[in-house]
Amino acid sequence: MEINNNILKHYLNNVMFINGTAYSGKSTMVKMLADKYGLVHCGENYDCVPKNLISPKTHPNLCYFQTMKDWQEFINRAPQEYNEWILSTQRELIEFEIMHLIIVSQAQKTIVDTNIPLDILREIADYNQVAIMLSPQSMSVEHFFDRDDSDKHFLKEQIMKADDPDKTMKNFLACMAKVNSKEVYDEFANSGFFTIVREDTETDTRAETLEILVKHFGLID
Repeated sequence: MEINNNILKHYLNNVMFINGTAYSGKSTMVKMLADKYGLVHCGENYDCVPKNLISPKTHPNLCYFQTMKDWQEFINRAPQEYNEWILSTQRELIEFEIMHLIIVSQAQKTIVDTNIPLDILREIADYNQVAIMLSPQSMSVEHFFDRDDSDKHFLKEQIMKADDPDKTMKNFLACMAKVNSKEVYDEFANSGFFTIVREDTETDTRAETLEILVKHFGLID
């Protein structure tokens, strides 16, 4: 059975989506908007997947962490392989994320830090429901480990445990560069959706960016 995109769009009309590249401020803005306006806050929705509904056979990319040899395998994958895994995981996640968002948004406006691909977003959301946030590739790579994030701390610890930490770090940052390549940036920038570009890591622009998104999403104080 397939569900018509217009039906999905109807049931997702209470959802605001923020997508884009790494280190552009997506998660920060989602949290700030949720806190200020009492929205349901959905981070990257990997935790919305019922474990009993997936298996390495049906969802090999979502199940990668169950089947990988160890963390050294994860951080030493070639950039192209890593990028293909990211894209495939996003595709496997779409149905779960959409169903989760339909459920949580029926009684309350919801904002999500999403990885739903652009072609799908065009079919299930209107212009004023989507914002794209971008940062230059150099920023997303150079500052990847700068944030106080437990997942990033863990990854850095694993990199430091490698036989050749310098080589492994260079490889992992090359993976980040591939995921946030110029081609990816250009696809977002030319998507036709409302777009905000972060160009400065020194100046605190959170309040300014918040107000821009408030106006775009039509939120009212």
